Amino acid sequence: MNHIGQITIELLIGFFVLLIATKILGKTQISQLTPFDFISAIVLGELVGNSIYDPKIKVWSILYSVFVWVILIYTIEVITQKIRGTRKFFEGYPSIIIRNGKIDREQLSVNHLDINQLQQMLRQQKDIFSIREVEYMILEPNGNISVLKKSKYESPTINDLSLKHKPVYLPISLISDGKVVKDNLREAGFDEGWLYKQIKQKGITKFEDVLYAEWKTDDGFFCQEMER
Repeated sequence: MNHIGQITIELLIGFFVLLIATKILGKTQISQLTPFDFISAIVLGELVGNSIYDPKIKVWSILYSVFVWVILIYTIEVITQKIRGTRKFFEGYPSIIIRNGKIDREQLSVNHLDINQLQQMLRQQKDIFSIREVEYMILEPNGNISVLKKSKYESPTINDLSLKHKPVYLPISLISDGKVVKDNLREAGFDEGWLYKQIKQKGITKFEDVLYAEWKTDDGFFCQEMER
C-alpha cells in the first residue's frame, strides 16, 4: 500500500511539474514543435517516467532533474530569440521543395522525402491532388507544409461564380522517380508506347529521366524531367 501511495504521489508531482514546464516553455500544440522541442519533450517525459517507477529514485531527484532540464531548454529558447544565427542550428529552417512549379530533387533528398510522400503531404494537409497546381511548396521546420498555388488553380472569386460546373477528375501518377507506375498506366487506359510518345514530345527520351509524370482527364499530360 505504501508503494502504491508513493507511486500516486510521484505521478501527481510529475504531472504538475511537466505541466508547469510546458507553461514556462510556451508550447501548446504538438504541431508547433521543432525537432529540438520534440527531443526536449521526450527527455522530460523519460525523466519523469523512469523516476516514478524506480523506487530508488526519490521525489527530489525528479524535481531536480526536470528543473535543470527546463532551465537548459529555456536558456536555449532565449538564446535563439536574441541571437538570430543560432536559430538555424536549434530550430531548423524551411526548405523550398517546389519552386516556380518545379520539384527540387536535391531538397527532396536532403529532407528524406520521395514523390509519394510529397503527394501524401499535399493531399492530407492542403487538399491538393495534383503537383501541377503548386507554384511553391515550403517544408517548415515543424514538418508542416506551406503552399502557394498557381493562379489558375486558386479558388474562384466572386467574379468567377458565373463559371459553369465542371466535372472533377483525379490525377493519376504515371511515372514516379523514373519508374513507370504500370498499374496506374493501365487504369488510365494507356500503355508504355503512348507514355513514351508523351515524354518524347517534352524532349525526354527515357522513362528514367522523368522525375514525375501524371495524367488528368481535363488537363492532359504533365511531367517534370529529372535534374542531373
